[in-house]
Amino acid sequence: MKVYISADIEGVTGITHWDETDKNKPDYKYFSDQMTDEVAAACKGALEAGADEIFVMDAHGSARNIDFSKLPENVKIIRGWAMEPFMMVQGIDKTFDAFIMIGYHSPGSSGQNPLSHTMSTGFNYVKMNGEIVSEFIINSYAASYAGVPTVFLSGDSGLCKTANKLNSKIVTVAVNSGLGGSVTSIHPKIALEKIKKGVKKALLLKKSEMKLKLPDKFKFEISYKNHCDAYKFSFYPGVKKISDTILSFETRDYFDFLRFLLFNF
Repeated sequence: MKVYISADIEGVTGITHWDETDKNKPDYKYFSDQMTDEVAAACKGALEAGADEIFVMDAHGSARNIDFSKLPENVKIIRGWAMEPFMMVQGIDKTFDAFIMIGYHSPGSSGQNPLSHTMSTGFNYVKMNGEIVSEFIINSYAASYAGVPTVFLSGDSGLCKTANKLNSKIVTVAVNSGLGGSVTSIHPKIALEKIKKGVKKALLLKKSEMKLKLPDKFKFEISYKNHCDAYKFSFYPGVKKISDTILSFETRDYFDFLRFLLFNF
């Protein structure tokens, strides 16, 4: 069994402030270690479920956050950004049996996490077919496009509820619950045990039932914080300028959207 894990930091246990996500800030080290530990727990759960190949994408910021030496020896890690359209799921393809997300967070404009955003802190929100979407949705659909089912998610409680509303078969572990600029979290050691057990459970379930079905067509809307960015990105082929800060993009091929999203970085 071949497993793909994508890891972010804004949904790891206890994280509350942007300083805790920044390599240049003193608060960062603890939470990058927690990110590492949560990925390691997911890897251990996958191995107990019978995985013989595990790929980890370090998908936060510089993509150089995880201490690789603390992961099991048969794990391979992707560090840095190739700058391809799949971004946070770089390299995922039909050879993988399952997709797992660790440390994910609620979308931009959501009050469920003090660090809520979608792909870029320069966006207010990203909408798909009229609904605000998260990195969980964007990357789960990317995995589905590649033929891989999403089986497990850990992160804040708001995101976990959204995931289970979309597909109740996906196993989720909520480690934080956000309110304003605060979070209430479970103990980090309990989080590690829940993640390990949750990943093992997810990989032993019927994975075909967890694959998300892509819509037949897509209408995307991105709201930018800076009107200059919206102006610049409005020149991408097929993009329509709705207002000084809002662009829309329609397609029947999800990869077209991923390519447009990459253009924003």
